Amino acid sequence: MASLITTDNGLEFASHEKITKSIGVPVYFTDPYSSWQKGSVENINGLIRQYIPKSTTFEHISQQQITKIMEKINNRPRVKLNFSTPKECFMKNIS
Repeated sequence: MASLITTDNGLEFASHEKITKSIGVPVYFTDPYSSWQKGSVENINGLIRQYIPKSTTFEHISQQQITKIMEKINNRPRVKLNFSTPKECFMKNIS
């Protein structure tokens, strides 16, 4: 389980107090235009951009294509995970 949620100032975390109270994980808001404060988010964005170029509009991408990309990314070994995949780590934590 995560020990901290890092996000920007988007509306999706407007009720961050409820999230913190319900799951016991604090929410940290980064400064505007400070992408380095969310390193793992920027890393995953880079992985996504290997499949979907930055100029691409998502209205032309099907759910099936997105699911395939997610599967590829979640089954890709990561140095930070000792060369395990995110899927392997997730499955280990829920079993």
